[in-house]
Amino acid sequence: MRTKKSLFLMMIFTLIMALGCQKQEIAPKEQDLVRVKSIKGEDSKKVILLQIDSLMAQAIDRGIAQKELPTIQFLIENGQYYKNVVSSFPTMSVTIDCSLLTGAYPDRHHVPGLIWYSMKDRKLINYGTGPMEVIKHGVDPVLVDALVNLNGSHLNRKLPTIYEDLARLGLKSGSINGLIYRGNMDHNLTIPPWIQVPASLPKTIPVKGPDFLALGSLSDPLEDIKKMPDGLISRMGLNNQFSVETVKYLIEANKLPDFLYVYLPDLDQKLHKKGPSELDGVKKLDQQLHSLLQSFDSPKEALDKVIFILVGDSGMTQILPARENPVIDLPSFFSGYKILPQGETATGETEIVLAVNETMAYVYNLKADKPLRDIADLLKTDPRIDIISWKEKEWIYAIQGENSKELRFKANGKLIDPYQQKWTVEQNAEVLDLKINTQHHTLKYGHYPDVLQRLSGALFSHPGNYLVVTAKPGYELAGTSSPTHKGGGGHGSLGQAESLVPLIVSGTDQKPQYLRLIDVKSFLLKLLAKQ
Repeated sequence: MRTKKSLFLMMIFTLIMALGCQKQEIAPKEQDLVRVKSIKGEDSKKVILLQIDSLMAQAIDRGIAQKELPTIQFLIENGQYYKNVVSSFPTMSVTIDCSLLTGAYPDRHHVPGLIWYSMKDRKLINYGTGPMEVIKHGVDPVLVDALVNLNGSHLNRKLPTIYEDLARLGLKSGSINGLIYRGNMDHNLTIPPWIQVPASLPKTIPVKGPDFLALGSLSDPLEDIKKMPDGLISRMGLNNQFSVETVKYLIEANKLPDFLYVYLPDLDQKLHKKGPSELDGVKKLDQQLHSLLQSFDSPKEALDKVIFILVGDSGMTQILPARENPVIDLPSFFSGYKILPQGETATGETEIVLAVNETMAYVYNLKADKPLRDIADLLKTDPRIDIISWKEKEWIYAIQGENSKELRFKANGKLIDPYQQKWTVEQNAEVLDLKINTQHHTLKYGHYPDVLQRLSGALFSHPGNYLVVTAKPGYELAGTSSPTHKGGGGHGSLGQAESLVPLIVSGTDQKPQYLRLIDVKSFLLKLLAKQ
């Protein structure tokens, strides 16, 4: 989900850009297959979580109405279907994945977005946003941040992932094509020779992961067992087919762990190009899910042995066509300022840093004598801007881009929201579409789901003096080299269309306490403890 040619697609781009095409030599990974099988035996139900990039309820509903999604329909008819699960913020890959697998928003897991500015390193951290940005940022730092630092140091080491929690419970786990995989077991990512020299990377990168770790051709436990779609044309295995074929092998070889996370990235690219109404990618997904269920003797046996959970990561809004001027050029607001160029280190002269996550951006003010409100005043003149927000001590301020209405809020107070979170809210509640009942001390969310906690999560996610800026539906933000999606689809922002995702749970009647991605982890741990 980045400019959302999924982070995976961008990683592949950077790998291909580095040159060459020979097949790499990879050390066998048989230990994954030896240790992955659940020690609880076949009588215990396993859990398979399939995270489907950019899957949306509207596509599911339309496909079922047209009788084109028989497998997804089967899972819904034999389970539970929720259409309004709240994603993380910004609604971008990596940040969302961290929230799903740690059960926390960015204020606790510390991965603010697909691109963000590090005060410590005085540079932008970019996990792979778009081709031009990667070129300007540099292939080497993008790969190092994505492959080494993301799990190794950026993700809060004091906050356990589900893999670490399951290991403490004595349960087995696995990750297939997940970018967030930190666990307790030793693994090696194997870097192709044609990448090592231009990207200054070693032949192997030691990492910590779950019992079973598959990450395309960088870590393929099946390489000596099964021919997998992991060449350059197949994005080095970072594709749906690789993920599904790996799951099928584990099922057929009776080697499923207690919990298996599976990432399916293909749909995102289609929606970015054609917009959220595109259905062909969902139909292809349904066929792949059918193939997976065929690994069992029958669909009934599949649900007897496994709890299947399908979940999206973010929604997407339709970006207006080019003739309607949908791209908000952020550098144009700061013509008199010194803006940090991509790939460079900030100096004492740098005033503004822009980290654009599609329809959301972080705008960093490096000059202490310049109030954030002054920066906000520059941005609010554009009617295409939706929300501008920043923090001052414990208070968070938010203004509407079109009419300058203002609100401020902070944690703790008399108002209780649907998630039992307590808040103090002052000034104009319309700014964030809050429904406040002062008599009963309740607060409900409208167009922006769980917006108080999600904005707080972004604004307290990392050190710095910065604003959060979002675009109205139909528009997207851009820096000097940001990818754009005119006439296609985009995400990153706070609104319902980008924030609400579907959740399908089949094989159990258990339900999550709240319908948010950050609550899925506790739901999974509860399921696994009962098996």
